[in-house]
Amino acid sequence: MSPVVAHIPESLAALAVPVADLAPYHRNPRTGDLDAIEESLSTHGQYRAIVVNRGSHTGRANEVLAGNHTLKAARKLGWDKIAVTWLDVDDEAAAKIVVVDNRTSDLAGYDTALLADILTDLPDLQGTGYEQEQLDQLLDDTALPAPIELPSDGAGTGAAATVDYLQWGYMQWSSTRVRITQAEVELLDALYKRFVDDHDSDMGFGWHVLNEEHQAREGEPA
Repeated sequence: MSPVVAHIPESLAALAVPVADLAPYHRNPRTGDLDAIEESLSTHGQYRAIVVNRGSHTGRANEVLAGNHTLKAARKLGWDKIAVTWLDVDDEAAAKIVVVDNRTSDLAGYDTALLADILTDLPDLQGTGYEQEQLDQLLDDTALPAPIELPSDGAGTGAAATVDYLQWGYMQWSSTRVRITQAEVELLDALYKRFVDDHDSDMGFGWHVLNEEHQAREGEPA
């Protein structure tokens, strides 16, 4: 493969055309995150072709209908070529294609729990369009399970008893997150309150738990 199209996989190489020959759509209503697209292209190369209108019906030659921001990012990266699939449609069809390409992305949604699991399983977030802060927010938005109801123990609790101790929380560092029980949550809350009361700040609480509390529990001087 030519070094000029090293960022384009062999399956798309035959579709490569000079970036300089293409023009962005003249009325694109979409604003895109160029930094994220540029990071993706740098990390993965081009994994799908952009869509370009030849323009024999519009009078605007080689106008991009889908992939305008990919073209902009490719130019920022200094790419000489980019893979293209061609259409030749009139103004009405071109406008509809531009709008629906953007709108279908807007209408799509996520299984946020599954998305968070996928991102957490990755060794890093490079080229995903996500940063650690966004992954943290996804994890925070994951719903906790409802308390489980079990048959009454006969102690006047009614037809069913709610087992509150089965509720749990999270402990997280970097991109690792583990579930902890309600008892562990209560213990951490007590340690945290005592630490803040003693220090008038929560700075260093993590080190306190990892080091001093661990040593104390092992019988070593804190």
